[in-house]
Amino acid sequence: MQQPRWVDAAGVRHAVSPDRARRLIRRELADGFDPATDPPRLAATIGEGDGSGQLLVMPSATRTGAGVKVLSVAPGNPERGLDRIQAVYVLLDPDTLAPSVLVDGTAITSLRTPAVSAVAMDALAPDEVGSVVVVGSGPQALGHAEALLAIRQPTSVTVVGRRADAARATAQRISGLASSHRMATRGLTVDDPAFETAVRDAQVVVTATSAATPVIDDDWVADGACVVAIGSHEPHRRELGSGLLGRSLVVVEDLQTAHREAGDVILAAAQGPLAWDDVHTLAEVVLGSVTRATDRPNVFKSVGMAWQDLVIAEHVRS
Repeated sequence: MQQPRWVDAAGVRHAVSPDRARRLIRRELADGFDPATDPPRLAATIGEGDGSGQLLVMPSATRTGAGVKVLSVAPGNPERGLDRIQAVYVLLDPDTLAPSVLVDGTAITSLRTPAVSAVAMDALAPDEVGSVVVVGSGPQALGHAEALLAIRQPTSVTVVGRRADAARATAQRISGLASSHRMATRGLTVDDPAFETAVRDAQVVVTATSAATPVIDDDWVADGACVVAIGSHEPHRRELGSGLLGRSLVVVEDLQTAHREAGDVILAAAQGPLAWDDVHTLAEVVLGSVTRATDRPNVFKSVGMAWQDLVIAEHVRS
């Protein structure tokens, strides 16, 4: 049997740019793929207590291919200088289902998560975006800024983190991405009073944290603004409060998946401000049956799904 080819992180980035990843994800939904056909994510807890990690298995099949991502989530990795998420993607031959390509799964995740968010932001954010706030200073914070810069030209980006040095470093890296226009960046800590003001003034807010409780207050987000929450996939964790979701247009990747994993939505529905009947899907947005609200915030809650990895991995192979 022929040995699978290996594609490293550099190969992933060379094959698929952030904006091409967005277009691929959008095209899959526009062509009629139903995310509800994705198998549920399999998860196992590793270790005990607050430092416990997870082992996840994410299989998927589309009309053109099949594959599986095996990944771990280790909360202590950033302190070791490692990514929180470690992963490998196994792309299968569509005919024999034999492993044909092994791909750096961390790179796939870092690319596809912002791409999915960018599909939502392109539809749910104003055409003119001046101010952006990114809560979190890790790889996904940088990736989401890069994805947003491909579809909008903000004049300022504020990065907010628990550590001032990490927030400033990420803000500086984001500044280097804006080669086509002038853009101011800054890094703040979560206890800085300027944090609230920045969110209130923002047209786009991204929360990319490991928090278990809301990182912004319910009344900070302006009507018409777009909030993207990507930090968790567990039913008891959230980055956004019930009050914010209750007054927003809420969009998820898939309703069944959201019922299992989208803690922000699950908790808001359980506490009363949000009704599941008022939650919409990203496919509805892409197909035009749901449009952005101007009289209330627009919230996209993403948990990440296996089909998204497969879409990117197939084009890494090609």
